Amino acid sequence: MSIPPPPGPQGQYPQGPYAPQWGHPLAPYPRPAPVSGLAVAAFVLGVLCFLPAVGLVLGLVALARIRRRGERGKGFAVAGCVLSSVGLALWTLTLSTGAAGDFWDGFRDAARGGGTAYSLEKGQCFTTPSGSLQGVTYDVDEVPCAREHDGEVFASFDLPDGSYPGDGEITRAADDRCYALQDAYAMDRWALPTDVDVYYLTPTAASWRTGDREITCLFGNTDERGTLTGSLRNDGARFDADQHTYLLAEGYLNRAMDEVPAAEAVEDDLAGYRTWAGEVSEALRGEVAMLDGHEWPAGAERPVAALTDDLRSAQEEWGLAAKAADLDAYYEHYGKGYDLVVADSTVTARKALGLATTPPDYEGGEGGGDDPGVEV
Repeated sequence: MSIPPPPGPQGQYPQGPYAPQWGHPLAPYPRPAPVSGLAVAAFVLGVLCFLPAVGLVLGLVALARIRRRGERGKGFAVAGCVLSSVGLALWTLTLSTGAAGDFWDGFRDAARGGGTAYSLEKGQCFTTPSGSLQGVTYDVDEVPCAREHDGEVFASFDLPDGSYPGDGEITRAADDRCYALQDAYAMDRWALPTDVDVYYLTPTAASWRTGDREITCLFGNTDERGTLTGSLRNDGARFDADQHTYLLAEGYLNRAMDEVPAAEAVEDDLAGYRTWAGEVSEALRGEVAMLDGHEWPAGAERPVAALTDDLRSAQEEWGLAAKAADLDAYYEHYGKGYDLVVADSTVTARKALGLATTPPDYEGGEGGGDDPGVEV
């Protein structure tokens, strides 16, 4: 912090017409030494128990300057050091005993009153002052989802206690959980607009120290200047029994597709892509089993049967890709398996069930935006 220098002398005491007693003129009254501004600042911070580490440092620096410059304020400096040391010890004890978590819970409950990022709850839509879902934010305005908005909250969860895991680890946790949690809120991914993706609000290193552990998952527009209009919620309660069963089965494939390796090129991580292909193959096995085990209405029976045939063939191709000995073999089976996953039979079955017919971009993988993370 910036501490202003102590005020300069206010002028000499006025010279009166005193007669010299010893034959010497009367010298000006000596000015008192200035009070150290650093000492005063250290005392204030110590009393307030605010930034105790800063108060302690200022107090020590003030003591050194007082000795060197002859300034006043040693008592202020000593008191500031003592009080700041006590405050620092209390902060350390608070953080180690979990009392900071209680403080954060109370703060977050108070913030739930609205107007802050901590007040957001599942199903709420909001705007931000900047209109962006990137960077650091605190203030938000809740708005009806029918109006234009920047984001819609679909889930939240808390990270485990412990030391701050770092930005990278928090981002990985948000990616893993938020993409998995979206299906409970927006069950039919095909119904999501193509310019919508998953974003999240995450703790900062500073808020973590006060007990913030919450990650808030939300939908936003992948265009930085784009907005949303209307709620994206389409959970299980909004579908009939046949649609619900179909979407549950399709969820196996969706979740497997989310786990595509981070390496953009297969040649950079062939082993990772083979493992992923095996996961997709098992997901397709689960989807086929669920589709086969349901009694479909007359109008959808044949389309779903045709889809099941394609998915069964896709399951075999993805399984072969998982066992590929080299890149050429992997690409051959991956290409065939992928084409079967996005075949027209899926659209035909969905149309027969009254579901959305615009397929999502599986090849894009997770995260259409450049940086879906927002810190609070």
